[in-house]
Amino acid sequence: MPAKSKAQQKAAGAALSAKRGETKKSELYGASKEMYETMTEEELEEIASTDHDGLPEKKD
Repeated sequence: MPAKSKAQQKAAGAALSAKRGETKKSELYGASKEMYETMTEEELEEIASTDHDGLPEKKD
């Protein structure tokens, strides 16, 4: 499932970083914290790796 906005892609990247132990879970907030708790590493990687060309900053 590709990201629908740059904000979603960024949040998935932050959650993925925490899943891999590169950042602390306590540094997450909002959407990235929810993604961390509800998604697998593979799902997060798929969203975070979406090409961001042409994506809106935020989804309406």
